[in-house]
Amino acid sequence: MSHAGLALPPQWLPCRRQPCWWPRERHDGHEGLSLGSPPQCPPLCLSLRLCEVMVAGHPVLLVRNKKEFSALGSRCPHYGAPLSKGVLRGHRLRCPWHGACFNIKTGDIEEYPSLDCLPCFKVMCCSPSLVYVCPLCHPQVPDTDRGPPSLVGVAALVCAETLRQEGFTGRIIMATKEKHAPYDKSKLIKVWTDVAEHQRARGASLIFASFVLQAVSVDFQKQKVHFKDGSSQKYNQLLIATGSHSSSLKVPGADLQNVCHLQTPEDSSKILELATGRNVVVIGASFIGMEAAAFLSDKAAAVSVVEKDEFPFQKTLGPQVGGVCMKMLQNNGVKFYTKTELCELKGKDGKGHDQVSSLLLHTFAAFVLTPFPAGALPSSEFLKGTSIGRDSSGAILVDLCMQTNIPNVFAAGDVVSFPVALLDGERSSIHHQQVAEAHGSIAALNMLKKQKELHTVPFFWTTMLGKSIHYAGCGKGFTDTVVKGSLEQQKFLIFYIR
Repeated sequence: MSHAGLALPPQWLPCRRQPCWWPRERHDGHEGLSLGSPPQCPPLCLSLRLCEVMVAGHPVLLVRNKKEFSALGSRCPHYGAPLSKGVLRGHRLRCPWHGACFNIKTGDIEEYPSLDCLPCFKVMCCSPSLVYVCPLCHPQVPDTDRGPPSLVGVAALVCAETLRQEGFTGRIIMATKEKHAPYDKSKLIKVWTDVAEHQRARGASLIFASFVLQAVSVDFQKQKVHFKDGSSQKYNQLLIATGSHSSSLKVPGADLQNVCHLQTPEDSSKILELATGRNVVVIGASFIGMEAAAFLSDKAAAVSVVEKDEFPFQKTLGPQVGGVCMKMLQNNGVKFYTKTELCELKGKDGKGHDQVSSLLLHTFAAFVLTPFPAGALPSSEFLKGTSIGRDSSGAILVDLCMQTNIPNVFAAGDVVSFPVALLDGERSSIHHQQVAEAHGSIAALNMLKKQKELHTVPFFWTTMLGKSIHYAGCGKGFTDTVVKGSLEQQKFLIFYIR
């Protein structure tokens, strides 16, 4: 095959549940294949399994799996990664950036973190030199302003969407103490200057959402949730997906005016305002702390990081990867004070409620950022005194179906501890976006009595100064590492062994 000609059927047609839309031109007045001379694309090399081609000015991904062809949207709905650079294994296409996985025949999600499927088109090879494409779905009204993915309360969001996709037509109520429509919380450190501009609601017509409505207790016998404002709500089935929260900084001076935590868009905007052109100290070289330091490195007058270990994320990724990241930020002007714990923040003139002027290290600071100074804790305090099973940290105990020990009550996301296959069934709390999305989907399917168990490989990523680190798997410590590639050139693959 020297050329691939692609003819698109009439009008605007989406694939089911997809936010991506492709224009189609009418050639013959019939649904399906066009007649006459279809637009020609550049030569298609049969040795390529993934090839992006332009059709009427719009990119389409042609996929060759042995002797079969598929046509899909060319960009991952998550963050827009080019899927032509992805990995194809059998019928599964994996995104090169964050690991989302799609079925090449249907476009459906098979692994998160993407919240949306791919637009998918039927392919017919009508001659040795032409490939024709026609839709697999029915017309819908396109939503041209869906915006970025919505990730606050992602386990609850995916659960609600999955219920609708699986045919549930009853009422769905989502109650959250957030005062924003869902937004991409993983991008908070990019510091939005206009919070409202980046809010994107999903499925508003499918879900009834109540904002600034915080649960304070649950009566499991009467199947009723009580809220802080005195109201209550009955339920038939309940999903608890309250997430986690950072513990407060417990040192003298932690209540000074310019000590900030990063949890909301308002925090993010305040951080940018306080940090621009001033000296900043970040407490803790966690993933969020390192992302914050990297982002602020060209905006603040100076950035310093205080970390109790010798290297950033030493216990998770080890000193080799932590050392590479630390050197990368040091080359960008960030100072590190490692093997050091903060014990006090001092205000100007010793006044308890003044602005921070010095730390334990006597480093001048116009602003102190404490992303997660002592880790994240499950937000389950409102369940104290109830019969629901929790571990010593407060995480809710669930099985592989996301079912708690109480009938009709499920839990998902950062608030749970669940059996992990890679740990031989040992329970763990894994605070990854991709895992939370999988939890929400599994919980929804089991609410509908579909008997589906969780089987996913945990995955997360972090990005600093244009460089990304991807981590797949779930290990509790390691005794050795095997490095492929070059740590110095920041191009490597590392295996953790125990």
